[in-house]
Amino acid sequence: MPNSTICLTFDFDAMSVWFGYAQTTPAMLYRGEYGARVGVPRLLELLRRHAIKATFFIPGHTIDSFPEAVAQILADEHEVAHHSYAHVDPSEQTPAEERADMERALESLARIGVTPLGFRSPSADFSQATLGLLEEYGFRYDSSLMADDFRPYHPRRGDRVGRHEPLVKGVESSIWELPMSFEFDDWVHFQFNFNPYRNGTSAPSKVLEIWAAEFDWMHRNVAGGILTVAMHPQVMGRGHRVAMLEQFIEHCAASRDVAFRRMGDVALSLE
Repeated sequence: MPNSTICLTFDFDAMSVWFGYAQTTPAMLYRGEYGARVGVPRLLELLRRHAIKATFFIPGHTIDSFPEAVAQILADEHEVAHHSYAHVDPSEQTPAEERADMERALESLARIGVTPLGFRSPSADFSQATLGLLEEYGFRYDSSLMADDFRPYHPRRGDRVGRHEPLVKGVESSIWELPMSFEFDDWVHFQFNFNPYRNGTSAPSKVLEIWAAEFDWMHRNVAGGILTVAMHPQVMGRGHRVAMLEQFIEHCAASRDVAFRRMGDVALSLE
């Protein structure tokens, strides 16, 4: 096993991410389409050039709306994982709504021949039912939570904790958590929104500094560390950001004993 692993992951939300806003406009939807029209081809070309296999978390809505882009992701042997049907926050759904959404997305994945190993919540959040559903439907890993940074762990069901009650731990799940963090999410750094307002105009040099420094620390201090980078084709697909991602890839690859791996391969190797 390499000393350090990098998991490059892409949330290919396309239009679906914009349905979560109070008002969804045509301009917002076209911003989503940029991810399919421009972002995915550019990123796939970059990954080919560096012989890297990545993981794409794809909502069922994207699978059904942009089949050509999804087919190219599969043709390049990248992993495709579950990301809900229409990018709905599970913590805002009833248990019945969450189950129906998960099943509809599984149907979309099945139509393209994919039985997903992994799940990422659209909101990087869970309901009380989410973890049990992942176990029920046979997922091997999740990448939504943030109780660690570089080490996989098993999240728990049934924790009891509150403002006036210290933590009483529940039962560990069989699911592996491959943790993410917002510092390693391109949306946080780069995506401009009018409402709610978000500046989203960070210089790539600033983000590269953060990402490279975090990798360097992990590589020096955490044997077998796994670093997850969460990106969106409609965000990272801009030319200057593709260039930044390539610099990050080259920075990591310059260190000895580093591998870029699909998340599903990592999860299976832990079992």
